[in-house]
Amino acid sequence: MRGGFAKQTRTPPAGAIETDPFSLFSRFFKKSSPSEQTTARASARVPAGTRVYAVGDVHGRSDLYDQVAEWVASDLASDSIPAVTIFLGDYVDRGRDSSGVLERLSSGAFPTEITTLSGNHEEMLLKFLDDESQLDSWRRYGGLETLHSYGVSVADVMRGQNFDVARDELAARLPNKHLDFLKNLSLTAEIGDYYFCHAGVRPGVALADQESADLLWIRGEFLNHPDSFGKRVVHGHTPVEKPELRANRINIDTGAFVTGALTCVALDDDRVRFFTTK
Repeated sequence: MRGGFAKQTRTPPAGAIETDPFSLFSRFFKKSSPSEQTTARASARVPAGTRVYAVGDVHGRSDLYDQVAEWVASDLASDSIPAVTIFLGDYVDRGRDSSGVLERLSSGAFPTEITTLSGNHEEMLLKFLDDESQLDSWRRYGGLETLHSYGVSVADVMRGQNFDVARDELAARLPNKHLDFLKNLSLTAEIGDYYFCHAGVRPGVALADQESADLLWIRGEFLNHPDSFGKRVVHGHTPVEKPELRANRINIDTGAFVTGALTCVALDDDRVRFFTTK
């Protein structure tokens, strides 16, 4: 596992944020299917006798977080296998209860041990706390919903005014344990043949040498790469209608904040199972 999350001042890599991810949802605005679990086999493995869960982009949907927690608890009820759950980032923004999601995660409220990775939305929140001008960008990516979840007035912000007042109010209202949680997120995790990160990795660069801008923001170069990255990458960041299982990667961002479909993947030996909320 890589070290803790460090705030970055570099811009995302070229092509990483060519479009607001919200626009991608227009391709599948339709009712999600009921909660379901699917199973597949894969050549990649986790160590025998262990189970690894990974959860996609929560984006302020504490209600869906709770559903996944209930499913994991139920899934583990029939055996006592050691398990860990890796959250892939983007806990805040867009959904109505970012503060509730951070409260759950910072308190360790989950049926297993958890490893929490940073997403690009956590990076934007931290940058705003250091520089109020960052809100001009962040508010277009769901930052207003996060501010509102902490009781910060967004009336002036919606008019492009008083960003400094909103920053100071958020800093005063943000619990210390939420801030500590955000500042200590990791960028990656590795277990067995799997590599976990928020957005993806840059092809041709060793996994140990990946840069944070790519890990948090990359899209096209990573998503279109047909060959192995050295390990199978489990990621979110780019919303898809249903989980993508490919030889070199697994995408579990199913657009939870708008579709109501939050996906969890369970890895046992070479078995891959998906659970998606309603």
